[in-house]
Amino acid sequence: MTNENTALNTKINSGRLNSHEDLNALRQQIIDKHDPTKLEVLVCHGTGCIANGSMEVSETFKKICETSGIDVKIKPNIKTTGCQGFCSRGPLVLINPQGIFYQRVKPKDVEEIIQKTIINNEPVERLLYKDPKTGEPIKTENEIPFYNLQERIVLHNIGKIDPTDINDKIAAGGYQALAKALTTMTPKDVVTEITKSGLRGRGGAGFPTGRKWQGALKAVDKKGGPVYVVVNGDEGDPGAFMDCAIMEGDPHAVLEGLILGAYALGSNNGYLYIRAEYPLAVKHLEMAMAQARELGLLGENILNSGFSFDARINRGAGAFVCGESTALFTSIEGKAGTPRPKYVRSVEEGLWGRPTVLNNVETWANVPLIIDKGADWYSKLGVLNNTGTKVFCLVGKVNNVGLVEVPMGTPLSKIVEDIGGGVPNGKPFKAVQTGGPSGGCIPYKLKDLAVDFDSLTKAGAMMGSGAMIVMDDRDCVVDVALYFLRFLEEESCGKCIPCRLGLSRMKEILDTFSHGKGSEKDIDDLISLAKAIQDGALCALGTSAPNPCLTTIKFFKEEYLAHINEQRCPAGVCKDLITYSIDPDACTGCGSCARHCPQNCISGEKKKVHVIDTQNCIRCGICMDTCKFDAVQVN
Repeated sequence: MTNENTALNTKINSGRLNSHEDLNALRQQIIDKHDPTKLEVLVCHGTGCIANGSMEVSETFKKICETSGIDVKIKPNIKTTGCQGFCSRGPLVLINPQGIFYQRVKPKDVEEIIQKTIINNEPVERLLYKDPKTGEPIKTENEIPFYNLQERIVLHNIGKIDPTDINDKIAAGGYQALAKALTTMTPKDVVTEITKSGLRGRGGAGFPTGRKWQGALKAVDKKGGPVYVVVNGDEGDPGAFMDCAIMEGDPHAVLEGLILGAYALGSNNGYLYIRAEYPLAVKHLEMAMAQARELGLLGENILNSGFSFDARINRGAGAFVCGESTALFTSIEGKAGTPRPKYVRSVEEGLWGRPTVLNNVETWANVPLIIDKGADWYSKLGVLNNTGTKVFCLVGKVNNVGLVEVPMGTPLSKIVEDIGGGVPNGKPFKAVQTGGPSGGCIPYKLKDLAVDFDSLTKAGAMMGSGAMIVMDDRDCVVDVALYFLRFLEEESCGKCIPCRLGLSRMKEILDTFSHGKGSEKDIDDLISLAKAIQDGALCALGTSAPNPCLTTIKFFKEEYLAHINEQRCPAGVCKDLITYSIDPDACTGCGSCARHCPQNCISGEKKKVHVIDTQNCIRCGICMDTCKFDAVQVN
């Protein structure tokens, strides 16, 4: 070993990296220590899988492997990872290098996996994913349509690396973009590359990221610094967990993107605003920041470049309105998180009245990819003016619930029907709510609509942060619009009259419809009020709040009219407009409905037709959900 190499290893072992060469040397050391032929068990530790017992699964793997006397040559490396995406099938276990994918694994299954797969190299067929059309088991992750129809760019490391170990991230190419920028690019070069890529903010309306950064630089030139960079991790949309999964599964991607943004903008201080309901995300980010500081990738004189930057985590208190930029800033400043008028943009006067760049988690995670692979590479993904990929949370009445990443412009039908596997009963989906409570309902007739910022906006919906809630024929659009209005009314700060009074009045009108009352004129009044709120509300929470109501009226007006004119809920949801009964021809007398009824209002002898006491029935629907013979009907 030369003296130069000895000196280099001394620097690395001392804990701090002082150059791009140091980073490359550390990466090579980590890769050299890894045996790609050695068995590796990856256990998903995303929040969903943890809730289903994945921690017990990984502990059982470790315990059995330590005590069973398995030959050291085949003893696997047990690794916990972030969310692997296929949330409805968790807990998930991936066996490498074979790529064997196991679903719904329980601790009791571990011994069989070890005996069959790890020792004898045989799959446990009952734990394999089965093709819903053919029933044939699928052995590897890459063969499953849910995965192979996606294009995982932002999510490419999640589910494969240990988010608590920076060595895993460095081996996968982490911080290479940062080192490249600090050694070969000026701050202006970084801004130019982000602008050329066409990256648009992934948190809402899709404002071009490069233009936002340029606006901040102009403000700094005009009024001076400091400039702040902020991560918006206050993901509050019902049905959304994309940002949570990224922060939990690849926290260094977010951190590296933030540092790159800080370098481009000349910022020395940053903030990560994370909702307090994401404790695992906060924990992993704190670990990532501590590890990055130890290696000299965060803090003073990063990679000996002369550039210094550090950040801190602020926890949001669970207020949905704090996802709005100005409310988020006032919250960080220690005040009540309420919005303020936007006649002055945040890039000019944000935190403490200084130029501030706020992007959401997914946007920041895209930045290292663009700097590492180039704007030309990135701009070829997606479609014109909507470049790159987008991560969605596919939830609701869909077979394959989970995280989905596809190129911008992908048809809605491909996401819901091909990747998502369609709705459970095999029928067409009724609608898809995109963009959370601020978005809109897209009906089945628009199933081939391109999913990008501009196409969704034209349809009356919006991309939002990326929640996709799939509905079937048992979902009532009046009830859906009412649900989102209730949510937004509760979450409104009440600062402006259009939001404070307007949303309350819209909710009252919709509630009237759900009881079979009101008139067709009330629909016109509802539309007029919604447009007034859109024009007059102070912030995006208010201006976008009417979207679910307006889109459901636009695409499902006949369902509204059925409630008003016929006192009928076609979906069988609105309780005042329905009754439950049991079809005597379909009832087998199994008694399941009676056993589960919370009101004890179902009677009947064993193996004989049961009946429902409609006077005492509270129309909760439990009888319908528990009946295996479709004997319970909604009238």
